[in-house]
Amino acid sequence: MDRRQFTKTSALALAATPLRSFAQAPGPQKPVGFAAVGLGSISDIFMRACANSQTAKITALVTGHPAEKGSKYAAMYGIPQTSIYTYEQYERLADNKDVDAVYIGLPNSMHCEYTVRAARIGKHVLCEKPMAVSSAECRTMIQECRTANVKLMIAYRVHYDPTWQQAMQIIDSGGIGDIQSFQGGFFNQQRAGTWRLSRKLGGGGSVLDLGIYPLNAIRHLTREEPTSFTAVVSTRDFSGRFAEVEQSVEWTMKLPSGIIASCGCSYGQIAPGFLTINGDKGYLQMQPAFLYDGVHMVGRVNGQPIDVLGTGKSPFQFALEAEHFADCIRQNKRPESPGEEGLKDMLAIEAIYKAGGTPIA
Repeated sequence: MDRRQFTKTSALALAATPLRSFAQAPGPQKPVGFAAVGLGSISDIFMRACANSQTAKITALVTGHPAEKGSKYAAMYGIPQTSIYTYEQYERLADNKDVDAVYIGLPNSMHCEYTVRAARIGKHVLCEKPMAVSSAECRTMIQECRTANVKLMIAYRVHYDPTWQQAMQIIDSGGIGDIQSFQGGFFNQQRAGTWRLSRKLGGGGSVLDLGIYPLNAIRHLTREEPTSFTAVVSTRDFSGRFAEVEQSVEWTMKLPSGIIASCGCSYGQIAPGFLTINGDKGYLQMQPAFLYDGVHMVGRVNGQPIDVLGTGKSPFQFALEAEHFADCIRQNKRPESPGEEGLKDMLAIEAIYKAGGTPIA
């Protein structure tokens, strides 16, 4: 079954799914087992990360191509054929005792459905960002996981990167003084025909996929929620590639403390992702900022220049987030990036699109 057919069975499957007993944490020595849901490029990276982890392990696969992709990855990671499921068989994960959680690497518009279905069979959920395609969907996901007493974490891998954690420590210690402003952006080229250029699958354009990075970083570093926005939306490529979603967005936002930020994103530009954090006594700049490795931080801290190059190699950020979630499941702790974090980003994204005159919800 390809992605166009997902929705044909989705509504019936979701409506027929009963609530089950609460999820249980695995034993102290057993790795937390993940079912990879959707076997695209992002799930491929996550599975490679888990293959090198002592606490997180891929134990099942959910795919529309069980004989092709399913068998390929099963052979790579030692997964039995009985633990390969189609999307119609998703609820059978409930009976697989080696699966403690699901990792949802599906297109954005499918995050809500497959989170809800996982919660209703008692499985914890690690969901890729953006959390969903509307704040209403985010609230549904949070409530369903709360009702089922399963954990919900959004895969903000940057939160777990040591270089980004060092930036947070510098800011919290007053090393650059009081933050005054931010400038940030994330840009790439999306080729025609990819699911991210489909409004039905992606839910919107580059803000959901790329702009969310500087947006979330600013919210995370300041622990503030932006209150006012301006935005400009533009498409200069008239080849038809952007018939359903915008090419580029630039926006500004103001935080309650008075901090201001200027950000941009695009599916039609080539430039390194970056974030500049300006304090009244110093600054930090991350560039590249949002890639899977090679995060580079320079700045002036406590009156001295700094230059820090992250040494972790892909897919280590994915391993860090998987192991964090595994620890939360094992120790019954709240994830550092729970569903509420994804909801707050989506509320801001809706405000950005509204300010640009192209609401997505």
